[in-house]
Amino acid sequence: MRVQEIMSTKVETIKPTSSLRATARMLSNLNVGALPVIDNGKLVGIITDRDVSVYAIALGRDPQSTEVQKVMTREVYTCKETQELAEAAAIMEQHNIRRLAVMNSNNDITGFLTVDDIAHVSRELAGNVLEAAIAIH
Repeated sequence: MRVQEIMSTKVETIKPTSSLRATARMLSNLNVGALPVIDNGKLVGIITDRDVSVYAIALGRDPQSTEVQKVMTREVYTCKETQELAEAAAIMEQHNIRRLAVMNSNNDITGFLTVDDIAHVSRELAGNVLEAAIAIH
């Protein structure tokens, strides 16, 4: 099975200069846990609800004036749409993460693959990913 068969394809993005308040509002309105950060058409990071709540608000940063680029994760792990699901799950396990940005052949983001997506088709693969992700948290 290929990643493109089960990935989430609805992708909303945010700019690195957006405020954390705007980001939190967008995450809430879309009911998602992460947004890819796009600058000049390229993926430059990812910001999660955890980045906003733990690494920004808990550290006393002003949500109105603090920009996404100050707290986003710059190292974004990706896979290709055409990759086998087991390969993508292995990337997630290796890096202890619960979601991967999915890229097309032009290196444009086309969706996300989450552990929840994987669980719908393989409890074993999803369990392995979760076990790895939980081990470091």
